Amino acid sequence: MFPAPIEKASSAKQFAYKASLPIALFIWLLPLLAIFLTSIRPAADINTGNVFGIPSSFQMIENYTEVFRQSPAGQYLLNSLIITIPTMIIAVSLACLTGYALAIYNFRWAMPIFFLFIAGNFVPFQILMLPVIDMSNRLDVYNTVPGLVLFHAAFQTGFCTLFMRNFIKALPQELIESARIEGVGEFRIFWYLVMPLVRPAIAALAVLIFTFIWNDFFWATVMLQDASQLPITVGVKSLNGQFVNQWHLVSAASLLAAVPPVLMFFAMQRHFIAGLTLGATKG
Repeated sequence: MFPAPIEKASSAKQFAYKASLPIALFIWLLPLLAIFLTSIRPAADINTGNVFGIPSSFQMIENYTEVFRQSPAGQYLLNSLIITIPTMIIAVSLACLTGYALAIYNFRWAMPIFFLFIAGNFVPFQILMLPVIDMSNRLDVYNTVPGLVLFHAAFQTGFCTLFMRNFIKALPQELIESARIEGVGEFRIFWYLVMPLVRPAIAALAVLIFTFIWNDFFWATVMLQDASQLPITVGVKSLNGQFVNQWHLVSAASLLAAVPPVLMFFAMQRHFIAGLTLGATKG
């Protein structure tokens, strides 16, 4: 069912694997390399057709500085943080509570509710644009950051619940039963027993949701019209004028926008160690 480890393969296959891995990695990173080269080349290179060649001069500091001069990139980055962090906290928190209830309690509507969360992940979000705009207008949250945060949290909670429910379901049920026998309350079981055990899942989910919301372009364009509230993914388009496309500045701004998710990943990386429940029960 699973592929055999490369260590058990023949010497020729191991050599081919080791030789092809750097090539595949280079091909995978090629678009990112092209964007980086574009971000440090002068505008004259792009205008003369030198898009993929060696830059005639390197203007890394000039281009990245010009991004902040020609656009409020700092405000856009701050807006992205204001949108992303509350959404991540709300979605992950709700998913932990809902996932615990669906995984631990055996009530009649547990599976139908769980399938409802799953079904929501298969709905193309583009078809929800008009209902969302109409609902946001009725609730008077259209063109507001809190409105965008609430709708993001609502859309992401389904996936987060699916993720957390399956992870909590895999925990040894004997731990929870033992705590109940000792007279521990349900909330204390949830907070002091289950949450520490699912910390790797929470960390992985936080990174995923942070990346999803940070990279969002569609809903930010639909829900926000005020330029002062736009996130960085939408704000970079302001670097292109009506008649002139400054692709070197757009590339620089795009790379700046990619820095926070990368930092988020490395900050949470140490929590990705699985198997915290290994050996928690005997037998």
